[in-house]
Amino acid sequence: MKTFKTMSDYTDDDFKETMRSAIKLELILCLVAIPALWWKLGWGSAALLAVGALISGSGLWEWLRLMSAVMVRMDAGGETKPMALILIGFFLRLGLAVVLLYVSLKLLNGSVFALAAGLGLGVFCLTIQAIRLMKAWTV
Repeated sequence: MKTFKTMSDYTDDDFKETMRSAIKLELILCLVAIPALWWKLGWGSAALLAVGALISGSGLWEWLRLMSAVMVRMDAGGETKPMALILIGFFLRLGLAVVLLYVSLKLLNGSVFALAAGLGLGVFCLTIQAIRLMKAWTV
C-alpha cells in the first residue's frame, strides 16, 4: 500500500484503488466463507451469504462509479458520462437489490444471519481499508 504523509496527498486514483481493494477483499472473504458456510449450515445459508455479498459488492461498485463521476465534474478536466445515466443505474441497482433480497428470502431456506453477514461484508471491507489508510497517515 502506498504511504501518505498527509490526507492532502490522497488523490482520486488513490480513492479508486481503495474502493477496488475493498471489493477484492470482499470477494476473497466471500470465496473463503461460502464453502465453510455451505459445509456447516447448508446450501441455503451459503446462497444467502452470496446474495448479500453480491448486493454489498455491487453497492461498492456503484459508489465508486458515482464518486468518480462527481470527482471528474469537480475537477472539470475530464470527459465523463452524463450524470443522469449514472444516477439511473444507481437507482436501478437499488431496486434490483430490493427485489433480489425479497426473492432470496422467500425462496432460499437459510439463515437470515448469513444474509446479514453478506450485506455487512462491504462495510467490513471498507473499514479494513480505512484502518490501513489511517495507519499509513499516522506512522
